[in-house]
Amino acid sequence: MLKLYNTLTRQKEEFKPLVPGQVKMYVCGMTVYDLCHIGHARMLTAFDVIYRWFAASNYDVTYVRNITDIDDKIIKRSAERGITADALVEETIADMHADTEALGLLRPTFEPRATQHIGGMQDIISKLIHRGKAYPAPNGDVYYAVREFDGYGKLSGKTLESLRAGERIDVDPNKRDPFDFVLWKAAKPGEPQWQSPWGAGRPGWHIECSAMSCHHLGEHFDIHGGGEDLQFPHHENEIAQSEGAHGHQYVNYWMHNGFINVDGTKMSKSLGNFFTIRDVLGHFDGEVIRFFIVRSHYRSPVNFTDGILNDAKQGLTRLYTALRGLDLPASSGIDWANPYAARFKAAMDDDFGTSEAVSVLFELAGEVNKSKDLALARLLKDLGGVLGLLQRDPEAFLQGDSAEGGLSAEQVEALIQARKDARAAKNWAESDRIRDELTAAGIVLEDSAGATTWRRA
Repeated sequence: MLKLYNTLTRQKEEFKPLVPGQVKMYVCGMTVYDLCHIGHARMLTAFDVIYRWFAASNYDVTYVRNITDIDDKIIKRSAERGITADALVEETIADMHADTEALGLLRPTFEPRATQHIGGMQDIISKLIHRGKAYPAPNGDVYYAVREFDGYGKLSGKTLESLRAGERIDVDPNKRDPFDFVLWKAAKPGEPQWQSPWGAGRPGWHIECSAMSCHHLGEHFDIHGGGEDLQFPHHENEIAQSEGAHGHQYVNYWMHNGFINVDGTKMSKSLGNFFTIRDVLGHFDGEVIRFFIVRSHYRSPVNFTDGILNDAKQGLTRLYTALRGLDLPASSGIDWANPYAARFKAAMDDDFGTSEAVSVLFELAGEVNKSKDLALARLLKDLGGVLGLLQRDPEAFLQGDSAEGGLSAEQVEALIQARKDARAAKNWAESDRIRDELTAAGIVLEDSAGATTWRRA
C-alpha cells in the first residue's frame, strides 16, 4: 500500500489513482530566464524519484513538467542582454537540459511550453467570465474574482481575512477587489503578444499551468507537485481557476518538496547565498549532488554546505566501493521478497521515504563488502537504480575526472607503477615519497593482495 502526504488534507493518505494502474502527475517546472539553481535541483530530483518509484511499482505514469517561456522576468532579462525573448528561452532550456542530465533526471513524458497553449488558456478564461468568476477590466486586463470562488484558501489554509491583516496588498483601480489576480495582461509596446477576445496581450502566470495540465492530463487528475513556495499563491490560484472553470475537483493529491537552506538560512539572491546547479557541478559530480538530495526526505528542509556535500561524496563512494571489482550477473528484476528489498519498498511506499531507503543501501553494501555475494551486489545496484544511483562503472565514479590542475588517470597510473618499481627495488624512501605525492594530489591508494587500486578523495 503506497501512502503519500497530501498537502490539501494535511495528512498521509493511501494513493488511489483515478484509473487503476495509471498515474497522471503534473509538476510546475522552470521559468526559463536564467540558469537553474540548487533549489530547483531539489524539486526536480524529488519528483524524478517519485516518478521512478511509481514506474518501479508497475504504474503506467504520465509525467508532465511544464516550461514557462513567457513571463515578466524573461522579457526583462532578454532586454537587458539585448537579445530576443525567443533566443533567451532556447538558450536557457538547453542549459536546463544539460543540468538535469548531469543530475541523472529522466525526461518527463511531456514538457509543454506555455506559448504552445495560449488557445487553451483563453478557453479557460472565457469559461470563467461566463461563470461570473472573472471579468475584463477597463485597462484591457482580465482578472479572476477571488471572492466568487468559495473554496479559495483550502490548499494553503489561508483566509482572505488573514491575508488582509497580515500582508501588504497593492491597490489597483482596475481590480474590483484587491485580492483578484490577473489572468490576461493587456499588450505593452515591444512585448510578445497574442490576439484574444479581450484585445492583444499575454497570459498571466497562474493560468498557464491550468491550461497545460488540462490539455495533457484532463480536467481532473491524480497528482500535482512543486516546490513548497508555490503552494500559495500559485497552486491556490490554479485550483480557483480550474475548479471555477470546470465545476469539479481539479487534483486529488497535492505534493510539495521542502526548501534548500544554505548554512541554515533559506537560499535567496537578496542574501547572496545563491548557487546555480552549474556552480555546484564545477566542484562536485552530478551524482554526488543527486545523492545529497535523495538521502533526505523530499518534504524536509535540506541544509546545503560544502561540508555536507563532501559527506555525501564519501557516502556514495562507500556504495560504489562495495561494487568495485565484481563481475555482476545481468539483472533479472528485483525480488521484492528479499528482506533488503522488502524494507526498501516499505520505506518508499511510506511517502517516498528515501532516507530510510538509502539506509537499506548502506546495510546491503556492508554485507556485500563482507561476503562478496554477487546476487546481493546485483540487488544493491538495482535498488540504487530505482533512486537513479549506482548505474555507472564503479571505476568511472571512483577515479572520476581530475580537478582543474589535478593529476590525470594516466599520470596516476604512471606514479603507481613507479612506486611499485621502487618497492620492488626496496627503495622505501622513494615509495613513500610517491605515495605522499599522490595523497597531496587527492589520490587514495588501497593496497591489497599484491595489487594497488586507487580513487579520488
